[in-house]
Amino acid sequence: MANRLLQETSPYLLQHAHNPVNWYAWGEEALLKAKAEDKPILVSIGYAACHWCHVMERESFENEETAAMMNRIFVNIKIDREERPDLDHIYMDAVQAMTGSGGWPLNVFLTPDLKPFYGGTYFPPVRAFNRSSWRETLAGIEEAWNQRRDEIEAQSENLTAHLANANSFGINRATDEEKAGLFTTGNLQQMVENIQTTYDAEWGGFGKAPKFPQTYTIRFLLRQYHFTGNESAAQQALNTLDKMIQGGIYDQLGGGFARYSTDKEWFAPHFEKMLYDNALLVGALAEAYQLTQEPLYKAVIEETLAFTERELMSPDFGFYSALDADSEGVEGLFYTWQKAEIDALLGEDAPLFCALYNVTEEGNWHEGHTNILWLPESLAEFARNSGLTERELADKIQQWKQLLMPVRSQRIRPLLDDKILLGWNLLMNTAYCEAFSALGNPHYLEVAEKNIRFLETHLKTVTTEWKHTWKDGQVKFPAFLDDYSYLVQAYLKLQEVTGDADYLLKAKEVVEYLEEHFGDEEGGYFMFTHRDQQDIVLRKKEVYDGATPSGNAIMANNLYYLSIIFDNRNWQVRAEKMISGLGQAIVRYPTSFGCWALLLQAVVEGVHEVAVVGENAAAIINELITHYIPVKIIQRSGGSDQFFPLLENRKSGTGQTQIFLCKNYSCQRPVTSVKDFLGLLRGEL
Repeated sequence: MANRLLQETSPYLLQHAHNPVNWYAWGEEALLKAKAEDKPILVSIGYAACHWCHVMERESFENEETAAMMNRIFVNIKIDREERPDLDHIYMDAVQAMTGSGGWPLNVFLTPDLKPFYGGTYFPPVRAFNRSSWRETLAGIEEAWNQRRDEIEAQSENLTAHLANANSFGINRATDEEKAGLFTTGNLQQMVENIQTTYDAEWGGFGKAPKFPQTYTIRFLLRQYHFTGNESAAQQALNTLDKMIQGGIYDQLGGGFARYSTDKEWFAPHFEKMLYDNALLVGALAEAYQLTQEPLYKAVIEETLAFTERELMSPDFGFYSALDADSEGVEGLFYTWQKAEIDALLGEDAPLFCALYNVTEEGNWHEGHTNILWLPESLAEFARNSGLTERELADKIQQWKQLLMPVRSQRIRPLLDDKILLGWNLLMNTAYCEAFSALGNPHYLEVAEKNIRFLETHLKTVTTEWKHTWKDGQVKFPAFLDDYSYLVQAYLKLQEVTGDADYLLKAKEVVEYLEEHFGDEEGGYFMFTHRDQQDIVLRKKEVYDGATPSGNAIMANNLYYLSIIFDNRNWQVRAEKMISGLGQAIVRYPTSFGCWALLLQAVVEGVHEVAVVGENAAAIINELITHYIPVKIIQRSGGSDQFFPLLENRKSGTGQTQIFLCKNYSCQRPVTSVKDFLGLLRGEL
């Protein structure tokens, strides 16, 4: 028998629609029921591609006796964290404050007025892993609710006050001395050194297992090499990319990256593939390719975007959210291989394939003689050790993929989370623009423009307001700060690659909307939710860069960029105050503030302002953006020049298309070729 979740569009909620638990979605019906019946609320938060969410569902939420207990004691609410990141942020912070750790599934218990008083992540069906069983936990909550209600109320009040206090930071906390001393080349070098203390010199990456692709840290290091010649910074960034590409975290046959690696070697991922990870990795790879012209990075960009279009793109150019880790109830089953399968399909080439990808009879992963495909050594090393040229090996790999992929595609596929999230789509839109910049493939620009038209058609309301998610023709939930900040970023990047100044005017309009409805005037940052949102216990400010960049970090970068575009001193001051408000935290912990680090770098090193004027401007810009110029603004003369100080009254006086290199609107003499422009940048002209 189905529960109320059958009426939802979220694939994650629909997964639970036939549980015997009487689940509600977060909304008025459930919240009023809790108040009317004076029952505690059990909130369980997860997402469709979450492996341990599936495990807990099978073990507990599908169990009739456990469900009966839950239904008797609680009002039970299921939340898709990707639909309601605002609720996930609040209650994840609460559980981390209580237990010191967090993750998904996230299970948290609330009073009827939505204040948390207890919680945790995965609970086993019987006592195990030094954890209480789920039923023991439920019974303990029931006993406390009935016998020690005053203690629960006090705990919930104290915890909510703690969350509110943790949210009270702002730009006024930084001293004048801290602000003055933050924007220095010395701090940038100190950040490189602090990153190096967490760097794994053998396997790449930062920190210990589990390892996540810290793409903004990679980009910071690449830019630091560009600005200073620090070869160690470049080596750390490029080695990290290389080891990820060789690892099982990268789908060696189909392209695309899994969310993270469970080990330090990037070998065994949690196999879910998220849209945002692949977007952010394409951006980092695009910078790496522009800097190095390494063919491997070009190939991986192409393979990753081919995967995206094949498996995560809708017919009308929206991008779906994720692919599950599991198929047929087994994690990674879709992607792993037994040696006998390889032998049967590849024949005499099988030994070479198995040697390359570490495929063995006994298997390299889990039971059942299954193998994750990965590269213990680089393709160049393997070719050299096998007596092949790199070209010969590359040709063989393409032949093998053509034989194996059709067989893999016949397997039962992992669940597709086919909701379309505004923010994640915009991250991928930016990635397509960055791929176009690096590789010059016009198809990537075409996809980006079709995607933004899809989003503007389906997720934007008649005003400046946008919605967070779209599925099956239904839009839901007001957009959050991350959605809007990524929207501005995408508009800025679209203008850079198309030359269409209307994107800048749209970006300006969104920023003004955010200042009015999301701004925290007392603290200087932006709140995660709209000021009129009523169904949350408190409004939060997010500043840490996690799996996706902080909306505040992106907005600070956006404000700094647009302050130059529109000569708006207030936006520049706000951006600098936002970063100053975090003070030395960015310097001490740069891997937690990777996007902020890029802005600090831009302020210290300065922004190149590039104006291209003349009939051949589009072709000049298309050539120019293929080069590695990481901190820049590019505009070309068009019909809206009166809005933009960099272009105002700027015309080519020679009849030739001219390129102006400026800083603070003060320009050097124009040149007429990209070669000469690059010479200007290097100080050679």
